[in-house]
Amino acid sequence: MSKKRFLIVVDMQKDFVDGALGTAEAVAIVPAVCERIRKAAADGEKIIATLDTHEENYMETSEGRHLPVKHCIRGTEGWKLFKEVEEALGDALRVEKPTFGSVELPGIIRGNLAEGEEPEIELIGLCTDICVVSNALLLKASFPEARISVRPSCCAGVTPEKHEAALETMRSCQIEEE
Repeated sequence: MSKKRFLIVVDMQKDFVDGALGTAEAVAIVPAVCERIRKAAADGEKIIATLDTHEENYMETSEGRHLPVKHCIRGTEGWKLFKEVEEALGDALRVEKPTFGSVELPGIIRGNLAEGEEPEIELIGLCTDICVVSNALLLKASFPEARISVRPSCCAGVTPEKHEAALETMRSCQIEEE
């Protein structure tokens, strides 16, 4: 069975890099993320970028009550992809998601597979312990026999400790590391 490679770039948005929820660790991965995107494009991998997308009523949502920091509000500067990442992505597909994991990703991946192809999926981005792990687990549940991996050097968590904890959770769920 032939394989088709996918690179999922999770939430590399201004609010997560150096905005409302940004961290030094997030800023530090930007060059590696851009390099990985450019390599994936050169190798013919299908690249999909997710966008955490909230509306003005964010603080009234369940997530807003648990994480009371307005972020990634549609149309704001913080919602936009970080400039260097946006440039590296070029015309790659963007998928908005209203919560941690995108339930649309499995269908998009299935729609990009030819007869007899199986996906190989790699995830990079932010935050390892929230949106990266959520998307990785959704994809593993949707494609239990596919190789799904994460590249730790192209991810950052809310804290370095939470990043490591999320990587351990993914290892336990048979998500490999690049």
